[in-house]
Amino acid sequence: MYQTINFSDFCDAFRSHGRENQFSYEALSVLFDFFEAFEDDTGEQIELDVIAICCEFSEDSFVEIAENYDIDLTDCDDTEEKISTVEEYLNDNTYIAGETGAGTFVYQQF
Repeated sequence: MYQTINFSDFCDAFRSHGRENQFSYEALSVLFDFFEAFEDDTGEQIELDVIAICCEFSEDSFVEIAENYDIDLTDCDDTEEKISTVEEYLNDNTYIAGETGAGTFVYQQF
């Protein structure tokens, strides 16, 4: 049995599981849109599993990602090139759900 939820319900589910600080509000919006697009593209319904989402996805800055995945940014000339290098690395190894206005990536961890 599946229940259709809206963005508010999605956020409430994170709160009710004690995961309200796992992602920023904007990152939750990115994830919600990502899962809705996935359902539309595949025709598959997704079960809302907050704990699985928290285990599978992360929201990090390009600096945090570079540190976590040992991405060498020493040859990059500026911040834009560093961000581009990290984004390319993520695209090669996983998928990016989206970016926030604060400059963080929301991506599937690997």
